[in-house]
Amino acid sequence: MLGSPRVNAQVDTLHSAEKSHGETAEKKKFEIGKFALHHIADSHSWHVIGEKFIGLPVVLYAEGKVVTFNSDDFKGDDDAKVVVEKDGQRFVKMHEKIYFASEAANEHGQYVALNEAHHAENKRPLDFSLTKNTCTLLLSVVLLLVVFISVANGYKKRAGKSPKGLQSWLEPVILFVRDDIAKPNLGHKYERFMPYLLTVFFFIWFNNMLGLVPFLPGGANLTGNIAVTMVLALTTFLITIFNGNKHYWKHIFWMPGVPVPMKIFLMPLELIGIFTKPIALMIRLFANITAGHILVLSLICLIFVFDSLWVSAASVPFAIFIGGIELMVAFIQAFIFTILSALFIGMAVEDHH
Repeated sequence: MLGSPRVNAQVDTLHSAEKSHGETAEKKKFEIGKFALHHIADSHSWHVIGEKFIGLPVVLYAEGKVVTFNSDDFKGDDDAKVVVEKDGQRFVKMHEKIYFASEAANEHGQYVALNEAHHAENKRPLDFSLTKNTCTLLLSVVLLLVVFISVANGYKKRAGKSPKGLQSWLEPVILFVRDDIAKPNLGHKYERFMPYLLTVFFFIWFNNMLGLVPFLPGGANLTGNIAVTMVLALTTFLITIFNGNKHYWKHIFWMPGVPVPMKIFLMPLELIGIFTKPIALMIRLFANITAGHILVLSLICLIFVFDSLWVSAASVPFAIFIGGIELMVAFIQAFIFTILSALFIGMAVEDHH
């Protein structure tokens, strides 16, 4: 009989086995790569601590009009299963990208059409939302203004006196940028470019440090976003080409003292070099910061991959060690970007001897 204790016990055992098998299959689906990439990507919400998130404003340009709402309206969904209806339009969020919702859900309960690679094929509105990276960018700008306006006022009030407070903390770093980066590469013209070099150094350094904080006000991977590093590298590129003197351009296009056949051969290479320098700046900063975050996350994820707390005895100390190295890398990458920018600018403005 189905209701007998023995049969019930067998059914319970079967359900337990199926549940155990399901859980095992689910655990096998854990992928370090996807998990790490998800956590270093930009987001429409900001992680506070634990399971708490702050919803950020969503600003879309869809069907000829601006649509705004809060990302909390998606109720934490990132798999296109929750539809937000606003101003007669329907939206879903999948992998932190917002799409126009389909009329009906697919077999997985998602309101998007998927291709063979399981990527959404729905149209997307123009997204001008305040994402986590955008908010961190604004926060770092405010932080830089507060810090350096305070330092500048300190110099005005204490002219000729020893530094005090925040000024005494930052003055050694400011002098480091001036004496070890600007002067050796720019010579007597260093003062003209000091504002840019100081700005880019502290901007990168501050945001590198904020990226190491796993919760509010940190948690964003701003300097590990290639769009941000591209703008920084593009700024260096524009300063270089617009300040390049005639000797700099003559060396690129004519190369005095070099035989004409070699000039024809080398000129395209020199011209390409103008563009490869900022590209190298862009990729170096992006790759180093991103790689550090992925490495720390991967070490922590080993606990879940092997499903054993014993793994934490090795993975956690290594993650802490790499985290300590990242503190040093945060400064080193700011230094490298700034010194290479100074070097490229210095080559463009160098006087002919």
